[in-house]
Amino acid sequence: MKNENNQQLYSCLSNLLDYPTLEIAEQTRQCIDRLKTAYPQSVEPITHFLSFLEETPSGRLEEIYTATFDINPACHIFAGHILFGESFKRGAFMAGLTEEYQNRGFDTSKELADHIPLLLKFIGTLDPNDALTKELISDCLIPVFQKMNTNFKENSSNPYVPVLRIASIVLEGAM
Repeated sequence: MKNENNQQLYSCLSNLLDYPTLEIAEQTRQCIDRLKTAYPQSVEPITHFLSFLEETPSGRLEEIYTATFDINPACHIFAGHILFGESFKRGAFMAGLTEEYQNRGFDTSKELADHIPLLLKFIGTLDPNDALTKELISDCLIPVFQKMNTNFKENSSNPYVPVLRIASIVLEGAM
């Protein structure tokens, strides 16, 4: 049951960490419903995120998203960039991911292979016991979210901090 819930949570978290759309508040409510079962301690922080979404005009939300994930090098939305910087290792990592996506018939929607929401969506389609799932979680996503989270102070006012912290909890809970 927890594995199935985690698979669905990966997709929910993917939506929350992707560029905001008009559906983000509803997607957050769905995530809250999923968290109630396996991660009840995470419901209150994500509820604060939902309140922020409901009170913030979409243009302002887009500005905050861009400032958090596109401009801030410490919290880049591309896993390879966080793990390897702009190096040949990132290129090799992305090539390997692209091959896995193709082998498994996963549509990347023309997004870069190391885009974190894409990776979360991808692992949500995989068997939780698949070696690739475990490898992507333990060697890629957990270290990425640990780095992202350490770049925000505990009392950070950035509204995305609860989402980043919850992603870590869910991923670590899968191991």
